[in-house]
Amino acid sequence: MEALIPVINKLQDVFNTVGADIIQLPQIAVVGTQSSGKSSVLESLVGRDLLPRGTGIVTRRPLILQLVHVEPGDVRNNDDSCREGEEWGKFLHTKNKIYTDFDEIRQEIENETERVSGNNKGISDEPIHLKIFSPHVVNLTLVDLPGITKVPVGDQPKDIEIQIRDLILKHIANPNSIILAVTAANTDMATSEALKVAREVDPDGRRTLAVVTKLDLMDAGTDAMDVLMGRVIPVKLGLIGVVNRSQLDINNKKSVVDAIRDEHAFLQKKYPSLANRNGTKYLARTLNRLLMHHIRDCLPELKTRINVLAAQYQSLLSSYGEPVEDQSATLLQLITKFATEYCNTIEGTAKYIETAELCGGARICYIFHETFGRTLESVDPLGGLSTIDILTAIRNATGPRPSLFVPEVSFELLVKKQVKRLEEPSLRCVELVHEEMQRIIQHCSNYSTQELQRFPKLHEAIVEVVTSLLRKRLPITNDMVHNLVAIELAYINTKHPDFADACGVMNNNIEEQRRNRMRELPTAVPRDKSVGKGLIGPSMVSDEPFVSGADMDVAKAPQSSAAPQGEQDGTGNWRGMLKKGEEGPGSGPGSPLKGAVNLLDVPVPVARKLSSREQRDCEVIERLIKSYFLIVRKNIQDSVPKAVMHFLVNHVKDSLQSELVGQLYKSGLLNDLLTESEDMAQRRKEAADMLQALQKASQVIAEIRETHLW
Repeated sequence: MEALIPVINKLQDVFNTVGADIIQLPQIAVVGTQSSGKSSVLESLVGRDLLPRGTGIVTRRPLILQLVHVEPGDVRNNDDSCREGEEWGKFLHTKNKIYTDFDEIRQEIENETERVSGNNKGISDEPIHLKIFSPHVVNLTLVDLPGITKVPVGDQPKDIEIQIRDLILKHIANPNSIILAVTAANTDMATSEALKVAREVDPDGRRTLAVVTKLDLMDAGTDAMDVLMGRVIPVKLGLIGVVNRSQLDINNKKSVVDAIRDEHAFLQKKYPSLANRNGTKYLARTLNRLLMHHIRDCLPELKTRINVLAAQYQSLLSSYGEPVEDQSATLLQLITKFATEYCNTIEGTAKYIETAELCGGARICYIFHETFGRTLESVDPLGGLSTIDILTAIRNATGPRPSLFVPEVSFELLVKKQVKRLEEPSLRCVELVHEEMQRIIQHCSNYSTQELQRFPKLHEAIVEVVTSLLRKRLPITNDMVHNLVAIELAYINTKHPDFADACGVMNNNIEEQRRNRMRELPTAVPRDKSVGKGLIGPSMVSDEPFVSGADMDVAKAPQSSAAPQGEQDGTGNWRGMLKKGEEGPGSGPGSPLKGAVNLLDVPVPVARKLSSREQRDCEVIERLIKSYFLIVRKNIQDSVPKAVMHFLVNHVKDSLQSELVGQLYKSGLLNDLLTESEDMAQRRKEAADMLQALQKASQVIAEIRETHLW
């Protein structure tokens, strides 16, 4: 199991190269208040003076310290040569530079801290990575964090306490980390900030180990027995007491080896019963054991996480595509792919099918059969035509001559007016299909050909070419649809089979109604006597259905003398056209033409009751218009979608690729069109580096045999 810690160190090295925190690796985070002895504990574990020391805040950046145990005969690799050495160190930021002088290591830590954090007490969350190789250390990975402080000093911001606290929580909140809470023995354990912060993220204490420093500085007459026995504040992983070097010892260059020997003597003298469970050496062994067991517990989840991330980054890298080598082939491939995807979206065979809404060919089908079909069905065959309009058209078509039959010209004029109303919804159908063809371009760009996102200029050029092609076909299609309606208007085919059938049924109904009216004539009027003054004979009565409404009005006029007064004043006869109580201009006492009527002064009636003949004529025309309109509407509903498909949709499908190749596949445009977006190359490189790191990490974990875990 000793081999597990080097495995984690390897993983840290792997991920440090890409500077990513996506994997939370097992490590030991050292937490404590300022000047509580955190760095001194780390130096004792290393056995060498390598960390900056002093009063006030010294650790101002997280220091990730990897201790690697090597055998005395191991060889270290240097850029220049291979030399045998006992102890050495390496920083991540100095690449392969080897440090054998630990004073140089301390100086480099100070320089690197000042480079990022400034030289007046500022802090930074960017870590320094240091790896120490020595035969005198156990395999450990520790993180030395800035000490918890309350009052800002120097050029520290006012919220320095919050900044340091957030920095500490960022490292100890990692569920795969062990918290090493350092507290000075000459302070009350109940006031320990380190234990308080540790409990916030580890309330059960499963991964917290307490270290009590400065045992030799306690007040005379007091000891830390209760604290070390866990009677004051119990800690599940235990409490370990250590004695560090004082500042005077450091100034006098007292070695760590001598300090550890003196620590052992102090513990034997002061706490003989606890000496074998306290001290720096016991702390190192305990941390090593805890870290190994912790790594063993975290490893399965770590392995799964690495494999999942590797798959995600592989997919991400694939979406970014490979760097362009052959520009001509790449351009042709992208154009062909877009054209194919565009056509497939129309046909409904696209790889990416939209589930939220209709798109492509399905939407075009919806426009044809739902939107356009329902709009045509909602058009009233007689919309905009009143009975008076029809009657007026009939009279206008007869000219000055009274007609015996309904003139065909009036039917043609009226039916053309109604058919013309079908043109607007038909052109709107073309417009809707054109808009959907535009939307398909965006759909293909977003979902289907993600490679186009790499080349924004190519994407813009393709959109422009397709839009131009659609724009070019729109007036042609509109003209065809306009012609379809014009064709229907050009020739009113009254011999159409469906129309002929409707006319036959209508004539039968009219004949039957005429016979019924003949039967219902009053029996008191003898058929061989004239009515009124004899102007209407039997023959005229029998022929009433064939006489126009205007003639009937004139024929009925002489009956006014025998009619009641109310009927004389009605609007249905000539006398009723004069206002009540008024006479014509020539009917005054002094007028030579007494009783004459000036027709120019007669007001036109606003409304009047239609005669039965007029009603029947209007009904006939209405039925004929409705019948013929339905036939034309059926034709338009069938022919417009066909015209749109032929002149717009199918033409674009067939000529899209040739149009794209003709407009874009030119040697002078290659470099410009295949220029990647600025951040695409950077993102591809980052994804490739991360994928490589994850694959390497997966390989490192795969080397662990089951026997290493126990």
